[in-house]
Amino acid sequence: MHGYSFTLKSAQLTALSVGILWWADRKLLCVSDLHLGKSERMARRGGALLPPYENKDTLTRLATAVNALDPVTVICLGDSFDDLEALDALNDEDHQTLATMMSGRRWIWIEGNHDAGPVNIGGTHLAEFETGPLRFRHIAIAGASGEVSGHYHPKSSVKLKAGTLSRPCFLLDENRVILPAFGSYTGGLKSTDPAFDPLFSAQALAVLTGSQALPTPKPHTVTSQSR
Repeated sequence: MHGYSFTLKSAQLTALSVGILWWADRKLLCVSDLHLGKSERMARRGGALLPPYENKDTLTRLATAVNALDPVTVICLGDSFDDLEALDALNDEDHQTLATMMSGRRWIWIEGNHDAGPVNIGGTHLAEFETGPLRFRHIAIAGASGEVSGHYHPKSSVKLKAGTLSRPCFLLDENRVILPAFGSYTGGLKSTDPAFDPLFSAQALAVLTGSQALPTPKPHTVTSQSR
């Protein structure tokens, strides 16, 4: 798997092109915002009807990474389920795929704003998790250091000779990394959104996902004065 390697507070990390963070020294895989069960949740609440295939696609892609990297620890950074009822609606095949991936590993579910409650599916459910110089949580906190989070579903664009490429991305600087959403039916927040201003320094990078990890300077916030 292609990736972009960087250091965060002495931890040697790799932002993999598939949208997963890998800490090789600890054999730790981190993924964010799976949003399993989104189509079921939207149908249940009277929203738009989406083809109910996102669980299989998301879990298949995650299983491919788990099988390739064979991590000792897996951290899911919150919003793993679109809500807690979506967890209950997982079918037998989804449960089996998860059980196979989790078997023999330390599996940590970080609670998110969509699934802020006990996850009764095995593993450990925590508000936050700290190991070495890093702290894993769902939503970034301004002023934090050594922070790994998700929540925002960042995406960024870069101009290439063939046109403009827009992809989910990692955002990172010397203090933190925010992971892209991994779920198949997740949208994204542009890296130029003002929500990121208090979180990142001027040296921040956007690492676009896709066939290869593509690091670019994080675009500046677009304001009415700069248009």
